[in-house]
Amino acid sequence: MDTSIVGVGVGITDRFRTVVEEKTARIETLAARAQRLDVKVTHRAYHNGRVPDETVELTLLGKGPVIRAEATDPDKFAALDLALDKMTEQLRRAKRKRVDARTDARGAHFEKGSGALTGIDVQPASVDVIHAVATGTIPVVAEEEEEYSPVVIRTKEFDAEWMTVEEAVDRMELVGHDFFLFIDARTDHPSVVYRRKGWDYGVISLTAQAPPAEALAS
Repeated sequence: MDTSIVGVGVGITDRFRTVVEEKTARIETLAARAQRLDVKVTHRAYHNGRVPDETVELTLLGKGPVIRAEATDPDKFAALDLALDKMTEQLRRAKRKRVDARTDARGAHFEKGSGALTGIDVQPASVDVIHAVATGTIPVVAEEEEEYSPVVIRTKEFDAEWMTVEEAVDRMELVGHDFFLFIDARTDHPSVVYRRKGWDYGVISLTAQAPPAEALAS
C-alpha cells in the first residue's frame, strides 16, 4: 500500500513520516484491497489566544469504497493516533459485519422463495405525498417574511449510485456515517439506509407513481 503525506501550513518531518509508516501497517491487515493511503495534516493558528491545532485527515483508496477519517489535536502525532483509531474501528466493524452475515442471518436479507426483504424496516413515503408531488397539487402556503436564523444549511450533491441494500449498509459502515443515500438496484427507487440500535438498520424508500392521464393533459 502506497502512502502519500502532505502538509497544509505545516512541514512534514522525517520523524512524522516514519511514525505514519509504522502505525498505518495495521490498516493493511484490515484492508487487504487498499492501494493508497492519503494523509493530510492541516495546521490552524488562531488570533484570539486559542492554542493552535493540527487536523489529520486519512483517505483510504482501493478497489472498494473510499474510506475517510479525521481528528484534531494540538499535537499532530496525537491527532494521527485518533484518526487511525477511527479508521481502524470502521474497518473492523465492516469486517465483523461481513463475518456475521455469513454465519448468522442478522440484518437485512432477501428470502429466496418469496423475494421479501426481512430483518430490516421498510418505510416507504406516503402515497398521498408522492401523488401530490407528482401531480403538482401541493397546497400553496402564503409566503411570510423569512425569520433570521443563525443556522447555516449546507448542501452537497453526489452522483447517484445503484447498489443493493446490503451494499449500502456496508458502505455506510465504512464511511462511519449514520445514514447513506443510494438507488436500490433491485427496485430503482431512491432509498436511504440508517443505523438503529445495536446491529439493527432501517431503510426508507421513495416510490413514485405516474400521474393520472388528466393531470398530464392539463
